[in-house]
Amino acid sequence: MDSDRRHSGTRVMFGRIARRYNLLNRLMTFGQDRVWRREAVRRLRVPPDARLLDVGAGTGDLSAEALRHTKGTRVVAVDFSPEMITIGQRRLKGGRIQWLAADASHLPLRDASFEGVISGFLLRNVADVDRVLREQHRLLAPGGRVVCLDTTAPGGGLLAPLLRFHRRKIIPLLGLTIARDEPAYHYLADSTEAFLTGEALADLMMAAGFRHVGFARRALGSVAIHWGTKGPVNEATPNPSP
Repeated sequence: MDSDRRHSGTRVMFGRIARRYNLLNRLMTFGQDRVWRREAVRRLRVPPDARLLDVGAGTGDLSAEALRHTKGTRVVAVDFSPEMITIGQRRLKGGRIQWLAADASHLPLRDASFEGVISGFLLRNVADVDRVLREQHRLLAPGGRVVCLDTTAPGGGLLAPLLRFHRRKIIPLLGLTIARDEPAYHYLADSTEAFLTGEALADLMMAAGFRHVGFARRALGSVAIHWGTKGPVNEATPNPSP
């Protein structure tokens, strides 16, 4: 499947599950997705009255978290699914979120116009992770921070079979029962297992120009939160944290 067909198919799939998307997130993660989103916003460290870009915003969970925990923040929430945006607009009324339907790899926004850029479960769904990261770097003001919350390629260990069972059996069953869309939640397992390791994503972030890149694993290593800063090219770059 070429990248254009994959992109179109993914957009249609997210449109199908938009109505049940938040509920399924709570059930699949036993409510821990809220904890991860709070941590992602905290690691963003945006100053008061900052401009924040939420890429792949879905129905706006990360945008809402940012508004709750940062004073005076104004958010531009971007997603490629009109259905997700419609639900987000109904949920989050008010003037501090501007919604935009756009592709994460081609955002019609000015260079260096945000103090923070954040994404939740975006990167494993895009055709070109490097391009999306470079686009986020372009939009970030010097000294601004980026945070990416996403699933990560599973490793080994004693709990690996249990995690695989959850991905391969429990999540599709929830998708079938709640969203009436089992294939969409098989896609979740497939895209997670095919995605980058935490270390590989950190390397891509550094290659895209971010500095002070680090990451933390959560959910027994099946989720990672990555962060970085836009700064001078000659700044020292620490190794990613474990």
